Amino acid sequence: MENDVMELDVQKELVSAHGRMTLTIKAQLLRGELVVLFGESGAGKTTLLRMISGLTKPDSGIIKVGNSIWFDSDAGINKTPQERNIGFVFQDYALFPNMSVFYNVAYGQPQGDQLYVKELIQKFGLTEFSSRKPDKLSGGQKQRVALARALARKPDFLLLDEPLSALDADIRTSLQNEILKAHGINNTTTLLVSHDLTEVFRLAQKVLKIENGAITGFGKPDELFLNNQISGKVQITGSIVKIQKQDTFYLLTVVTGMNQLIKVTAFENDIQNLSEGDRVMVFAKAFSPLIMKI
Repeated sequence: MENDVMELDVQKELVSAHGRMTLTIKAQLLRGELVVLFGESGAGKTTLLRMISGLTKPDSGIIKVGNSIWFDSDAGINKTPQERNIGFVFQDYALFPNMSVFYNVAYGQPQGDQLYVKELIQKFGLTEFSSRKPDKLSGGQKQRVALARALARKPDFLLLDEPLSALDADIRTSLQNEILKAHGINNTTTLLVSHDLTEVFRLAQKVLKIENGAITGFGKPDELFLNNQISGKVQITGSIVKIQKQDTFYLLTVVTGMNQLIKVTAFENDIQNLSEGDRVMVFAKAFSPLIMKI
């Protein structure tokens, strides 16, 4: 890749579940980094990917890669997706149902380099499925095909829109390895949309944290998510789904981000400002947890 830095300074008005908001992004992304765009659904992560790719036009601003301007509202510049040399893996993979694995991957190779297509298919463990069509593939196999197709054009930027969100937890870890593999091919710069902290700490070199259309943090995962003041405590975030009165205390049922239920005891002064539906953080002080592999 000839260009070392992507400069983003864009604005886009959006309608979210919480009403109208303006997505305002100003950041610099370095060559070869794997950056996770992290935030809740509706924060603007996917829209940012689409603006970078050229699929969505910003209302104003500039997108510059090295000396090449991809978008400039003042100058009237808006390069097409084909001119931006990006690979995009959509949340639903968007494979062509009437094409085999080989031809899905080959579609992304504009020079018709079949040897490179076969090399990618081999690297992603798809050789034995090369003649199959998508409806004969598992979810994990479809994801690997989508990654191979996105890399077939040797992109400078690989854009991944929550590619693991539809997969079972059991295969997510192995497919995170596939993302790391894809990132390492051709020294691409990878932008991955996620709201899963496990993926963040497993994959990200940098995190761009977006909340309600604005950047609220940019840096290494440890810097953004680990608070040194409470690093000795176990922290769990979730939502209160039930508050039950017991004899001398209250029992709170909390659903964690991993869809697990935990029971927490609390006293009346602990719950004065809490109600069912509230998002909370539960943490335990100064104890030695027992950790078991599952």
